[in-house]
Order: sequence, then structure tokens, then C-alpha cells
Amino acid sequence: MVAAHNRVRLDLNGPEFQEVLCQLEPSEWKQVAASLRRLRGLDWSELYRHTAFHWEAIEHLKAPNAGKVSSLRLSLRVRALAFRDGDFLRFLSLHSDHDSAYKK
Repeated sequence: MVAAHNRVRLDLNGPEFQEVLCQLEPSEWKQVAASLRRLRGLDWSELYRHTAFHWEAIEHLKAPNAGKVSSLRLSLRVRALAFRDGDFLRFLSLHSDHDSAYKK
């Protein structure tokens, strides 16, 4: 079990993120939910090293806290845009078309 002070905490309250999440097909939703559960079990150093999420910085986007926005894969089809804010991984948007995550 990952120590609570190092654990990735999820903020899924972004309106754009929730809008797409609620429209996913049940099979896609289950895959995304499984990825979110996996994220909650990681600490930050594990997340940055974890290859399944394909964590990538999106250089042309800035987070509300002026940090970097990153793209991560939550399923075979779905990518999310998120940024780190302290212990939180704050999700901005969800994209069922991988390429659309990079065009924002």
C-alpha cells in the first residue's frame, strides 16, 4: 500500500471531463474506471515511471496553476488531459479520440 502522503489523489470535478465521462459507452467507462482505480494506488514517482499510462507533457498548454498539462492514456481509445496540483491529479478533459487530446 502506498503511503497516504505520497499517493496520487484524483480530482474528477472538471466539467469538460465529467461531460465526456458520462457519455462513454459502458465498456469504455469500465476501462476508464479501472485506470482511475489504478492511478489511486500509485505514488507520484510510480506514475511518472508507469509505462501503461503513456504520460506525456503537452507543451503548448498551461494548467490553471501555470504548471504543465499532460496527456495520459486511460483506455485503448481514451486519453485525458490533467495537471499536477500538489498531491492532486486534476483532470481537465477526456478525449475518446486520442488525437483530439493534443489539439486543445
